[in-house]
Amino acid sequence: MSAKKVKPVKYTPEPTSSRSTFIFGGLALLVIAALVIGGVLWQSNSGKARNEGYGGVQNAAVQVTVEDGGAVLLGQPAAATTIDLFEDPMCPYCGELEHKHGQELAQAIDDGRVAVRYHMLAFLDQLSASGDYSTRAVAASQCVAVTGDAVAYSAFHTALMSPENQPAERGDSDHTNEDLAQMARDAGASDEAAACITDGSQIEQARVDAEAGRQLLATTGATGTPAVVHNGTVIDTFGNENWVAELG
Repeated sequence: MSAKKVKPVKYTPEPTSSRSTFIFGGLALLVIAALVIGGVLWQSNSGKARNEGYGGVQNAAVQVTVEDGGAVLLGQPAAATTIDLFEDPMCPYCGELEHKHGQELAQAIDDGRVAVRYHMLAFLDQLSASGDYSTRAVAASQCVAVTGDAVAYSAFHTALMSPENQPAERGDSDHTNEDLAQMARDAGASDEAAACITDGSQIEQARVDAEAGRQLLATTGATGTPAVVHNGTVIDTFGNENWVAELG
């Protein structure tokens, strides 16, 4: 008896990707691309200087004084409100804050909406090539401020905190007193201010004042620099890019 012949069944493989799969895959790629592009744009915009082109303080009505304790107050006498800004001349995040909001603050100062009390600290001395750069930069800042030239002080502060001039932490070099004096001259400071910086006469007092500022910062609740304090509250300057506009 012969075996029954089985009719072969033709095998047709299923397509590995359906039309829907291609559609969803394409949409996924578009979403990923949008997220990547959005992230790049956000990072670019997050570091962009606000009020670009304004520059530093320009209003002749703005005054600058060195207060007891070494803080530098920059603003009009009748400014609507005052903030306390704690920073170290070598702190890169302080430089970022100045880059992004410095010009915006300058206009607010010119308009009489805000006065800024700068507390310059020196806890990064140990990470500077010279071992005392932050203290010498604090002294230089005070040398310019004590002359009473608010426009020059604003320009010098901007230069001091700019990425181009900030020495790197644990770097091979930083600025000499002569370098700082020239930076002050370039900002429009007087020969008197430059001489004060060059001869280092303000350095010991700056050291005392920087330590007083560090101790004051510890009472604010801030965890580091830069720190902006308004009416006893630490402002989230990196999380809220509109913080300057919200002061007044």
